[in-house]
Amino acid sequence: MKRSIFYLLTSLVCLTAGAAKKTTEQADNTKGFYKDLFVDGGIKVSSRDYLPSSRYLQLDWESFLCSAKKQKETDKKATYTATDTLMQRQLFGGSSIDENGILLFPDGQPRFRVIFVNGGGAASHGRSLGEEARNRIREFVRNGGSYMGDCAGMFLASRAVKGDSALKYLDAYLGVWPGLTISTGITTSQTTLQIEKNCPFLKYCDFGGDMKVDSVYHNGGGYAVPDTLWPEQTEVLLRYDIRGRTDLPKLKRDITGLPAIWAYKANEQSGRVLICGSHPEFNITGEKLDLMLCMVRYALEGTAGARLKGELKLGEERQMYCMTHDNNPAYTAIGDRQYHHFVIDVPKKTKKLVLTLNPKPGTEKADLYLLAQPGGFAYLETSPYKNVGAGFEKRLVIDKPKAGKLYVSVYCNTTVESTQTEYGTQYSGRLDVLNGVPYSIMAETE
Repeated sequence: MKRSIFYLLTSLVCLTAGAAKKTTEQADNTKGFYKDLFVDGGIKVSSRDYLPSSRYLQLDWESFLCSAKKQKETDKKATYTATDTLMQRQLFGGSSIDENGILLFPDGQPRFRVIFVNGGGAASHGRSLGEEARNRIREFVRNGGSYMGDCAGMFLASRAVKGDSALKYLDAYLGVWPGLTISTGITTSQTTLQIEKNCPFLKYCDFGGDMKVDSVYHNGGGYAVPDTLWPEQTEVLLRYDIRGRTDLPKLKRDITGLPAIWAYKANEQSGRVLICGSHPEFNITGEKLDLMLCMVRYALEGTAGARLKGELKLGEERQMYCMTHDNNPAYTAIGDRQYHHFVIDVPKKTKKLVLTLNPKPGTEKADLYLLAQPGGFAYLETSPYKNVGAGFEKRLVIDKPKAGKLYVSVYCNTTVESTQTEYGTQYSGRLDVLNGVPYSIMAETE
């Protein structure tokens, strides 16, 4: 009996419960982000501004669309204005209002858990982003954010495309998956996708037990080249199967058995890249929705947890005053809904530990929270010691603290106001927090 979406969502609840059993010394890779998902519907890619799967998973998301959004992304006559290009490049690459770009906190850590890039024209979209924006997306993945893309989003993630006799390296591509891709030659049709025996998706869904997903829309997408410059950390998750198909045009290569969906995680500090040659992203029912739910979940799991900013020294004020352009992330201001984590070595027989938090003089104030927890990273939901009152200045007194490591966190509760418009998400209100809230923190004993 097929267990489809009900089985999938039940499994997600179980997985979430299981994740809570991790030791407290491990950073939680679900916390400390502004939101879960950002959907790129910019120049020369589809204007789809959300994923049905994100609603099933109850994710918070935002999107960007351009003024030509009502035109088909494959329409060569689609017109884009200079404003479209400027908006897109400033959104991802940074501006005076948001120096670090929408995907990143001021210290370069990922602001969203996942970015999803729609289908359309990969090279055209990459070129329209510009080098600075492309570098910010690379930094997003390198510092722990996950990347998803279907069709054009798949090509854009790769290092190059392979032709009949040569490699074609494109500066417009991101290379967040440093492998090669090639077009299937199939347009406006469907493909069957065969699930690998060790595919991690099977822990979420059994797909009816037949190890395949039928009739997934395909329009010019590609596959991973397995025999040239293959990245070692790549996981093949599903493969194409077009055996017995008589409705397809003559192809240069039989794609049966070639990678259709694959994932890559360079190291523990980076995010997971999960890309697909076909189009399961817009389905709202059945196994194709199940497949997309699995993809999103696996990408979310692949984000990296927060890292320590450093050690607090007793009696020494640590000033977190730097901005993005200072290139000093260990001392950079905090972003909206972000955590900064520190550790302090509490001496034996300490009678009282006092933590204080203050704004940088002359800067606009925000609501910052002060948290502490022995043995592991401090979060709002779990910290036994906290000061979460309104305002900036905070004082947290801990009587007879346990000797050894105490983890201290600062959380920025002030954020922007977001509104969904025909151009995607627009910000208003406290725009100053996008460039970071500078503060100082100090620990003392009494």
